[in-house]
Amino acid sequence: QVRLVESGGGLVQPGGSLRLSCAASGSIFSFYAMGWYRQAPGKQRELVADITTGDNTDYSDSVKGRVTISRGSAKNTVYLQMNSLKPEDTAVYYCNAQRNGNNFWGQGTQVTVSS
Repeated sequence: QVRLVESGGGLVQPGGSLRLSCAASGSIFSFYAMGWYRQAPGKQRELVADITTGDNTDYSDSVKGRVTISRGSAKNTVYLQMNSLKPEDTAVYYCNAQRNGNNFWGQGTQVTVSS
């Protein structure tokens, strides 16, 4: 069984920062890629950022320059450092992992940017 558990979401003021964490369990093997997606009410789920085993990264234009994705040293972990947060960043953020052509998803963590 593969499980992804997100943490670090919460309420933050505009201009503030949050660090999201995702931990994968149920396998001793590394994932090819891990990343973060988000979904706001009434909108499609969209990529925020992802990272491969080779540390190649990809960022959405809407967050580029404000977020950094990284892998943990223990492997099968991924972090998303978010700075200069805007109200439009409000969404449920989902952790994603890929291995052997399979996609795995966490249950999501709520990020709300509001005064």
